[in-house]
Amino acid sequence: MKKSLLVFAAALACANASVQADTLKKIKDSAAVTMGVRDSSGALSYTLGGSRYAGYHVEICQKVLADVQKQLGLSKLDINYLSVTSQNRIPLVQNGTVDIECGSTTNNAARQKDVAFAVTTFVEEVRIAVKTSSGINSINQLNGKSVATTTGTTSVQLLRRHERANGVDFKEVFGKDHADSFLLLETGRADAFVMDGAILAGNIARSKSPADFKIVGEVLSTEPIAIMLRKDDPAFKKTVDDSIKALMKSGEISKLWTKWFEQPIPPSNTRVGMTPNENTKFAWANPNDKPAEDYVKK
Repeated sequence: MKKSLLVFAAALACANASVQADTLKKIKDSAAVTMGVRDSSGALSYTLGGSRYAGYHVEICQKVLADVQKQLGLSKLDINYLSVTSQNRIPLVQNGTVDIECGSTTNNAARQKDVAFAVTTFVEEVRIAVKTSSGINSINQLNGKSVATTTGTTSVQLLRRHERANGVDFKEVFGKDHADSFLLLETGRADAFVMDGAILAGNIARSKSPADFKIVGEVLSTEPIAIMLRKDDPAFKKTVDDSIKALMKSGEISKLWTKWFEQPIPPSNTRVGMTPNENTKFAWANPNDKPAEDYVKK
């Protein structure tokens, strides 16, 4: 009986150990890593076509993985890029399909129960995009309108909770990804698109007629955006954090921001035109992985 219990306990321990992530070992054993990327997350992470991806977070992750390769003593490290969505990004990190997610994910308390986040690289402000000709300039003008957002995000809930939205009744329409949500606005099937400001600005910059759109209204939420990792893998998180902190200390992260948000970017050589806000600068100067709830004004 005791022997059976010991065997059972050993099997249970092995099962638990297999669930606990060891991403560095996985990368070293395979000489490969899977990076989760987005097709249309503004200048943070987007596709260039032909399985090629670019953006602020993509390049940060490429630099992080170069440090991982050096730390592990690998002569070669293959990076496999896997397009993820707002709906599947967390499950794909949890089940080990994605090793490091480099998109536009908000670090919040609910998500910290399921995944881990590296130190914050960007503090975002959720805003509203509309057509320039719409006459819409604030939340209270959305009454009776159709408002688009992306499935799997919390933007419309933020809008509904916003104090100025009291008494405003609007219809929600959903895009499967950010490009699809912007298309709803572009084609007139939605009157507004609520999302992170950088995603709105990036989609506007890459549209056929950027002057036809504008970002308006109050800031609905201030949210830390970070690279997402598997939970309970402190060694990999430390490696990622240390690499990002080095970028912050050297000033390289500021240069990457300028490259992706203030200079013309491929493939159309358009400019997003965003300077880093004060919250982002503070995060660079004081690296942390605080959730969005810590940014709420008390």
